[in-house]
Amino acid sequence: MVRTALHNVLAHKARLLMTVLAVMLGVAFVSGTLVFTNTISDAYQRGFVKSFDQVDVAVTPKYQESKGDQVGKSAELTQALLDKSAKAPGAAQVIGVVTGFTAIADKDGKLVGDGFQSQGGNYWADNDPRYPLVDGRAPNGKHEVMIDSRTAERAGYQVGDTLRLSVDGPVLKPRITGTFTTDDGNVAAGGSLALFDTATAQQLFGKAGTFDQIAVKAKRGVTQTALKAQLGKVLPKDVAESTTGKQLASDQADMISSSMQEMREGLLVFAGIALFVGTFIIANTFTMLVAQRTKELALLRAVGASRRQVTRSVLVEAFVVGTVAGVSGLIAGIGIGAGLYSVMGSFDVTVPEGPLVITHGTVGSALAVGIVITMLAAWLPGRRAAKIPPVAAMSSVHAKATTKSLVVRNTIGALLSVVGIAVVLAATAFEGSNGLAPLGIGAMLLITGVFIMAPLLARPLIATAGPLMRGLGVPGKLARQNAVRNPRRTAATASALMIGLTLITGMTVVAGSLQKSIDEMATAAIRADYIVSMANGNNLSPSVAKKLATTSGVTVISPMRRAPARIDGTTEYLTGVNGRAIGKLTNLKVDDGAFNVSGTNVVVDKIDAKYQGWTAGSTFTVAFEDGTKQKLTVAGIYEGNTLIKGILLDNGTLSTHLDHPADAQVMVKTSAGASDATKDKLERALGSNPAIQVQDKKDLSNQIAQIFTLILNMVYGLLAMTMIVAVLGVINTLAMSVFERSQEIGTLRAIGLDRKGIKRMVRLESLLLSLFGGILGISLGVFFGWAAGELLGTSMATYELVLPWGRIALFLLLAAAVGVLAALWPARRTARLNMLAAINSE
Repeated sequence: MVRTALHNVLAHKARLLMTVLAVMLGVAFVSGTLVFTNTISDAYQRGFVKSFDQVDVAVTPKYQESKGDQVGKSAELTQALLDKSAKAPGAAQVIGVVTGFTAIADKDGKLVGDGFQSQGGNYWADNDPRYPLVDGRAPNGKHEVMIDSRTAERAGYQVGDTLRLSVDGPVLKPRITGTFTTDDGNVAAGGSLALFDTATAQQLFGKAGTFDQIAVKAKRGVTQTALKAQLGKVLPKDVAESTTGKQLASDQADMISSSMQEMREGLLVFAGIALFVGTFIIANTFTMLVAQRTKELALLRAVGASRRQVTRSVLVEAFVVGTVAGVSGLIAGIGIGAGLYSVMGSFDVTVPEGPLVITHGTVGSALAVGIVITMLAAWLPGRRAAKIPPVAAMSSVHAKATTKSLVVRNTIGALLSVVGIAVVLAATAFEGSNGLAPLGIGAMLLITGVFIMAPLLARPLIATAGPLMRGLGVPGKLARQNAVRNPRRTAATASALMIGLTLITGMTVVAGSLQKSIDEMATAAIRADYIVSMANGNNLSPSVAKKLATTSGVTVISPMRRAPARIDGTTEYLTGVNGRAIGKLTNLKVDDGAFNVSGTNVVVDKIDAKYQGWTAGSTFTVAFEDGTKQKLTVAGIYEGNTLIKGILLDNGTLSTHLDHPADAQVMVKTSAGASDATKDKLERALGSNPAIQVQDKKDLSNQIAQIFTLILNMVYGLLAMTMIVAVLGVINTLAMSVFERSQEIGTLRAIGLDRKGIKRMVRLESLLLSLFGGILGISLGVFFGWAAGELLGTSMATYELVLPWGRIALFLLLAAAVGVLAALWPARRTARLNMLAAINSE
């Protein structure tokens, strides 16, 4: 039986080619994802491990948990603690480490590197072992700085040049005194690093007299563990905690691995979708192969082969196909992983250099996925083949589905569909993320139900194209009849396309609706002409608001400050605003009371008010960061949104209790309104700082929308693999269907249907299959998009369903294009069949 199975594989290798390609693509997606993420993770880990070479033990401030009315915060590492660390018997050298955000502008005024990886720090004394000098000397004073050699090379800077940089808003113009090399993983990944002398760094980063970390180097012969124990004895346990360099490297590796895991899981979800779609092709292929070899299998049964042996022979064929697909997919995946890693620079994404990582797990996963998926998909056709009675099979009377089996199938499909719709509708009654799980469950049930019922749906839906097909003559009529001749096969082929279009349409509906709701939110809730903030999300220096307030043309301004506080034993965040100006800069609907932000009067969004049990006139006691308590009065309840929410109080009340006041953003209204000229004027007033963004309402809306657009484009790209697999499925089904109907096609040629008519018949059949899958997918996608929107609407008052008719029409055209492209080869092959040979074929 094994030899027979291997012979069948070789005999039908052309027909199995599409199956191999479908599985190979899915396996390549899986193995490429693993190679890509493992390579990036390894490169980052290598870079960060090197950065800990100069640290045997790191002393960090201990976080003091919130307790009672005391807001939690980190302790401070002072000079006294650094001096104590230096007195540990095994300490050879101690370095006080100061870090913070520092944006560097190139000579054209643009930000160098990724803002989130633009870092600053301190150069310890005159010879810091962490940063070997390449050129120049150490900085001294607030007018001097060093930069890493990679940034200097990228931006064209040399020692002696004046550099434009920003820490928290104001533009600084220090002189470059030197360049250095570093093993910092952020720099290796395309970021930048600027170093000041320690006193300047402490001042710029708001850490006067304190350090973020104390790096301790051990004496020769002293282990990291021993040094850690010694430091534990000389440092107060409630203020500082020590970690070995080896543990730091391990923790960093775990953090990198964890972040890569999220990317890996996201990519593998799409790989799983492609493989799931591929199972339809595999099942279809083996079903058709078994049907074409009915007499052969019956003969095997007649000469003594058992049902189990027949099933086993089909599974052996599937094993061979899966192995070939797994190996070829692994090779292709390694190429994909290497290609993605090398082209990331084309998308302005820099990653550390490192070798390509191909683990045993990657190899094992690729082979396992290829073999297991193929054998599982082939098991049911093999089982069906074994159940065909030998006598019936020898007589070419194939075992067709009984009325009972069809009733059972359709009943199960209908029940799953109804339950799925009910669960999805129930999920829309939940609030926010609470409904995501039931929505996902309902979607899976509904998709499964529609897939099971697809053979039942095929006939009526394809029948609607009857008038159009009749207008296309005999080829059109034959194409419609062929499309519904085997509804199960039609359904399995169309379902592959259905799944991809369901996801694409659903995401598009949600993204389009979100875009409109964000536009409405920005227009309705904000009266300010501009929002000023740091490009990387960090806080602004209060001097930015002061500078804007003195700029000509600025009429109203309000800095927005966020600070933690304790209310009834829990930590809540307060937002400080200019109480006299906020009403002129926003247009928030008040549900209860008045929008009065002054003195001890605050306004609260209705979600927080409901949670706290507050109404207009309620009072509560707040404990600020400095421990001071104050009674505040709820003057009004307003409807919050994504941009403005929470507890709003006057900055005059909040700022007196903050050690380091800083603004999350500044809202600005001008006499000239929003215009390019006004925007340029504000940017120039802030020194044309690349780290600061000045955005009008449209810019703000577009920035948020860009996130959804990026995600949507990524989904389109990742689901393209699914569409390719669906195309292969249509090609495979048509090619094998044509082989089955060779006699019929030969007869049609004999009675007058020319080659052009044969080609048209196959193309129209393919078009009907694809449009059937497209209609099902788009319908499900719109329904799921509406349901997801209902959940979003619970937390976004301006959310409104928007059906992107243009995109929907495009997706339907895409489904039609899939049908046309998929039919090219089968139609050409069919038209070239020899008429007499086709009539004489079995």
